[in-house]
Amino acid sequence: MSATAARSNNEATDARVGKVDMKLEVVPIPVSDVDRAKKFYVGLGWRLDADFSKGGGRVVQFTPPGSECSVHFGMNITSAAPGSAQNLHLIVSDIQAARDDLEARGVEVSEVFHYEGFNRVDSSARLSGPATDRSSYGSFLSFSDPDGNGWLVQEITARLPGRIDSATTRFASANDLAGALRRAEAAHGEHEKRTGRRDANWPDWYATYLVAEQVGEGLPS
Repeated sequence: MSATAARSNNEATDARVGKVDMKLEVVPIPVSDVDRAKKFYVGLGWRLDADFSKGGGRVVQFTPPGSECSVHFGMNITSAAPGSAQNLHLIVSDIQAARDDLEARGVEVSEVFHYEGFNRVDSSARLSGPATDRSSYGSFLSFSDPDGNGWLVQEITARLPGRIDSATTRFASANDLAGALRRAEAAHGEHEKRTGRRDANWPDWYATYLVAEQVGEGLPS
């Protein structure tokens, strides 16, 4: 086979692979007491998808609200030591609302904090309070399950460019959409102040704002 033919075949293969959706479905977390862990995650308000046993094994699966990826734990699920899963990321659009909800559910949760740099392992790199100007990606809180598996909650209100396909913009929950609409409303109010007149085309302006914010493009002014 010639070099040109081989390159052509490789390019065709790469094109096919690029078009195959691979969606992260489930992440295993190691626990020592399945029933205790189940009680904890039920208390978080996460959706219980499955709890079944077969052949000496057991699988319990939960899905966080608005998430397309689930977690599961049980017997014969993973060889990892209980509590060894750390910095499992949860994304929210309002970090303070998330903290209030967790606290109301009786979860021992950290204060809202941000990082001095990119080191998310060294706890001394945490600085009290949300990120300056409440910038997207910048504010966090943390909590752990009874085994010590650590969850890191991060506030994201606008994705970096290229992180979301603008042709498939969507919101994971009514809460996320409501938060985006509130931000669009505030921005549109400033827009009308600058123009000095009511914008009768506000639905189009809102739609442009919602899509641009989510995909990380320039916001309308």
